[in-house]
Amino acid sequence: MSLAEQHITAVMRQAASQDVVELHHPFAKAQTVASLAYIAEAYGFRYADARVEGEKKTLHVYLVRDHDDRARQRAAANAAAFPQAGAGGPVPGMQLGTLTPLPEAQSQVAVLTALIRYDAFGSAVDRKKLLTMAAASPLLFLLLAVVTGKYLVLLPLAVLLPVFLLGALRVNAAKRAKLAAQLTAAGCMPVRDQQGRERYVRPVHHGV
Repeated sequence: MSLAEQHITAVMRQAASQDVVELHHPFAKAQTVASLAYIAEAYGFRYADARVEGEKKTLHVYLVRDHDDRARQRAAANAAAFPQAGAGGPVPGMQLGTLTPLPEAQSQVAVLTALIRYDAFGSAVDRKKLLTMAAASPLLFLLLAVVTGKYLVLLPLAVLLPVFLLGALRVNAAKRAKLAAQLTAAGCMPVRDQQGRERYVRPVHHGV
């Protein structure tokens, strides 16, 4: 059984027995995880969130069971149409034995990929914390330089660290702006969640 088939089997097991599907593959690309999310949505789930968690900064993607009648009908139709899904047989929207989207699924997987990346970039960077560090680090290094006398080492750090932190924020903001444009073009709408995070939602549920 290939690695892709193992991932598919794990998703199908979760979908059959849980109300929340969690995807976390440390070395997988966002598109690979998005393909798995697409499969879960085909069986009655909907994308909920993506976060970068833990010391190793692992991407975690969450889907919740969709109780809408259309989602239930979709799940039943796919269960009948793909009886060997998760057991080495074909699954909705993917080339056999792989997580490569078929042409009819490519646009939806692309939107899921953008949603996952947007949410993940938002959770990976604590903007307030980095801004605080950028503001405080020059004073800290200056104080250490005065105390230790190591001006040649610490004064450059007082300049370089804030530049690095602010640069990281700009890069993250640029990536999210590009993803936001992609999501807006796909018909997604910006919202604020309960934690105040800016996110995007699809106006109509996507799925097979």
